[in-house]
Amino acid sequence: MPKVKKFIESRDEMESILREETLGYLGLSVNGSPYVVPLSYAYAEGKILFHCALTGKKLDYLKANPQVCFSVGRQSGKVVRHPQGAQCQSNHDSVICYGVARIVENVAERKSVLETFNRCLQPGAAEITLEAASKCCAVEIKIVEMTGRQQRGLKHTYWRYSFNGKR
Repeated sequence: MPKVKKFIESRDEMESILREETLGYLGLSVNGSPYVVPLSYAYAEGKILFHCALTGKKLDYLKANPQVCFSVGRQSGKVVRHPQGAQCQSNHDSVICYGVARIVENVAERKSVLETFNRCLQPGAAEITLEAASKCCAVEIKIVEMTGRQQRGLKHTYWRYSFNGKR
């Protein structure tokens, strides 16, 4: 009989992972065609923030379907060798966020999002000008639900948090 996962209703551990990491994978889908792209991101107040060019496949997919999945993972140490058939013992953490992406059209608001993005990645970054903000796209993903997993040896911990109180 398969073991049932027991989730801890908490967001603290997952938010810690999201704040500490800077590379994530954005999952998009249009008409059954999936697209996953790695990107630099920042996490702030329940939102994933990133910047990109003003045109491109990522934006085309977002405009057609703003429902997204965003994943972050990290390996903590080396994978431990194990005999064939034995359970794998790799120490790792991961978070999967489900949400709705919004392309930030207003340049003043885009400047604010880009400032937050920059400060998360480089606390001493110079202020962004409106002109620079007008030449760069910003996207904000409002997280609806996130799940996470931590594995240490054979011990697994599973987290879940819903921002709207529903699952």
